[in-house]
Amino acid sequence: MSRDNNSGRPKKPRSSTRNNSDDSRASKSGNSSGSKPFKKPFPKAGERNSDSKRSGTSYQDRMDKKFGKTEQDSFITSPGEEKKPFGKSAPKRGGSRPNSFDTRDKYERGSLKYGRRPGSGDDKNQDGAKSFVQKRRLNKIEKDIHKDTIRLNKYIANSGICSRREADELITQGLVEVNGKVVTEMGYQVQKTDKVVFDGQNITPEKPVYVLLNKPKGYISTTKDDKARKTVMDLVANASPYRVFPVGRLDRSTTGVILLTNDGHMTKKLTHPSFDAKKIYHVTLDKKLTHEDMKLIAEGIRLDEGVAVVDQISFIEGKPKNEVGIEIHIGWNRVIRRIFQRLGYEVEALDRVMFAGLTKKNIKRGHWRILTELEVNNLKML
Repeated sequence: MSRDNNSGRPKKPRSSTRNNSDDSRASKSGNSSGSKPFKKPFPKAGERNSDSKRSGTSYQDRMDKKFGKTEQDSFITSPGEEKKPFGKSAPKRGGSRPNSFDTRDKYERGSLKYGRRPGSGDDKNQDGAKSFVQKRRLNKIEKDIHKDTIRLNKYIANSGICSRREADELITQGLVEVNGKVVTEMGYQVQKTDKVVFDGQNITPEKPVYVLLNKPKGYISTTKDDKARKTVMDLVANASPYRVFPVGRLDRSTTGVILLTNDGHMTKKLTHPSFDAKKIYHVTLDKKLTHEDMKLIAEGIRLDEGVAVVDQISFIEGKPKNEVGIEIHIGWNRVIRRIFQRLGYEVEALDRVMFAGLTKKNIKRGHWRILTELEVNNLKML
């Protein structure tokens, strides 16, 4: 105990003075215990505003009321069973428990994100929606085929001459005739039975189609036959929605390459002798061909139409002497058979292996294929 320097009496500790002041404060505030201070300690987490007697509502209730949320009521499935909150609780990371989330439940209940079950009828509707554009295009093509009238510029464009915009320019220039009259009106409607002429040639409102067929034996090269015999049209029935026609003819017993198309201009070009459409045949004779007769054929054999000019003739390498290859450009009826018959030979088999640069490579007998753009361009350049 320390002494006072002035009086020499022992100095009292300050704690007693503070205790007395605390007691006096407690008496004034009504707290008679004198052991506990008036100020309360700060509440722990989760215990804040637990004594809501003066306000009547808890802190969570005030927050729910402020933000418009209502607490979900719990439910009981059966009497005596413990109450469980509605819904599933989120799983804890790094551990699993019986009530944890199962991915299979997602597919059993369906995807909540899209509000449907995977593999349900909605998927089929989506697949139908994806193919809607394709179906619309096919329907448009069918409508064009069965439509009675068509705009003149589209008529010209479908014939393969030019585009619609270029066709409008040709119409305004007076280069198109319909049924013998010049038409310069834009948007003029044309019937499919009308005769449309451009640059002195008849045109059709169909896109050009070129089908290359490897003709088998026993078929005739016509569109129809009065004797109900098989025709090449039976072999290419599914090749095009438009009607195609054979370019030139092959005998019923002759096999090989034949072209079918709806392009009248191309047909006229390939069948006219002035365009020199080359044709190569593989000829099988009933006997060996002599060198003298081969020389006579190369010089030209006179027939009823005139002298049959042969471009080339030779034996086939690796084959017997009764098999020869011959190249011609004339298109007379049965001209190959008549040339050899004039010299005393009979043609047992005749196969055309090339026509206007087109071969039967990779085409089985009785099958067909559509020409490529390169092949079509080569035909147009002849």
